[in-house]
Amino acid sequence: MLRNLEKPTLAFLLLIGLAYAQVPVSTFEGIDASDYSGSGLSIDPNGAVGTVQYTEWTNAVYWAFDKVTGLPLTAAPVEGDTPWRDNNMPDCYGPSGNDELLFDHLASRWIIGRRTVQTGGTYFYCIAVSNTDDMTSPNFSWYTYELPLVSVLGQNSNGQTYYPDYPKIGTWIDGYYVTIDIEDPDDYAELGIIACAFDRTDMLEGLPMLAPQCFKDQPTENFAFRGHSLEPADIDGTVAPPTGEPEYFVSIQNPAVEETTSKTLNEWKLHVNWKTPALSTFTIPPISVNVTTYTPGCFDANNVINTVCVPEPSSATTGNYIDSVGDRLMQRLAYRNFPGAGGYQSWLVSHAVQVGTGPLSQTGIRWYEARSNGTFNTGTITYNDTNYRFMPSIAQDHVANMAVGYSVSGTSTHPSIAASYTNLQKRTRPTEILLWSGTADEENSYHWGVYTSMTVDPVDDCTFWYVNEYFDTPQTGSAVTWQTRISHFVLPNCN
Repeated sequence: MLRNLEKPTLAFLLLIGLAYAQVPVSTFEGIDASDYSGSGLSIDPNGAVGTVQYTEWTNAVYWAFDKVTGLPLTAAPVEGDTPWRDNNMPDCYGPSGNDELLFDHLASRWIIGRRTVQTGGTYFYCIAVSNTDDMTSPNFSWYTYELPLVSVLGQNSNGQTYYPDYPKIGTWIDGYYVTIDIEDPDDYAELGIIACAFDRTDMLEGLPMLAPQCFKDQPTENFAFRGHSLEPADIDGTVAPPTGEPEYFVSIQNPAVEETTSKTLNEWKLHVNWKTPALSTFTIPPISVNVTTYTPGCFDANNVINTVCVPEPSSATTGNYIDSVGDRLMQRLAYRNFPGAGGYQSWLVSHAVQVGTGPLSQTGIRWYEARSNGTFNTGTITYNDTNYRFMPSIAQDHVANMAVGYSVSGTSTHPSIAASYTNLQKRTRPTEILLWSGTADEENSYHWGVYTSMTVDPVDDCTFWYVNEYFDTPQTGSAVTWQTRISHFVLPNCN
């Protein structure tokens, strides 16, 4: 624990290489496995930048860091159920996976969303909303809420409650929107999704929330090909969506049986009516969106749920490869409203796709931008090397610079952290930045979490903040030695 209190102030790096752009990057150490007991192999690093702090989440704990010094606010990471324990809400006690931490730009509040599993197989979705933006404030506290999920999920033919997996949360003007995958506990086959709207207005005031409005899509067949892991839109910047704009979601359309490619994404809309819930609507079935043909990262037509193929230098000896999690879009679906004459709304999302030839070949990053004026932009990020790029997260600043962070690994490259950027209005050529070089491999597991996180500073609306994992000593045997790094940078034409 003491090691982290002695962290140095931000290192100011000018990372220069033949393949990397000369962009100043500031970086400091985030949560490491050594910082808390019980850390597991799959850590799901994510976080957000606020007005005063950066806060990171890794599976079971979160930790806030001063934005200027990079030093943590507390002696150790905070247990993830602390906000609910402080408010005596036992349904939300205990560790949980796939948790997310966001910053509500329009309200300047911290948001935590997490699923909990209690005795007897009862499930809850729990949300915490901070009462202020500064975690060092003497009056800082959390407003906490819960939604019992058993009746929402339903049961299989054996009377077992379906399992709520891979929950996601996004901030919108009229609600906090949550998506959850429905899985059968007998074989963990994906059966559908749930999308819920939570009463943001009252939650920001610490008042009792109106009943969440939830919709379920559980078709009778082929669901995993059309609705896997919906991403809800999450607002960047301080310009709100137009009044009445529904919340948007997107999902991947994985290849159909016996096929290896797809050319479709799916779009969903939830229009909530808090006064008359019966008038709320959710798009079922989703709207198909045609995109450039892709093969999901590490896709294997003979084993569609296995997306493991990313090599490390040690793979030739250990036979261990990393999961690209290429079967889904990755968080976030980043939204921004560009106001004024010629303005438009913009939605950005990304995922790992195959860029090599042949099964389980090299992966790169596919990104998509949809605009309210009908424009649709897309591109694939890959460079003239043999490295695999995977686990992306994307955002854009107020001058339409897009930055996508991701992991990079290959037969001669230890898993490292990089980002690429372009200007979406000028359509400049993507340029890569090295954020942090790993010096060792994860040799005992294919797990690389299931997401990372790129967010934009709400103060200057220019600075990108990104968190991801790496290793500086080999993780072998039963050891758990992962590390995370928090990096931030400003692109040259943003001010």
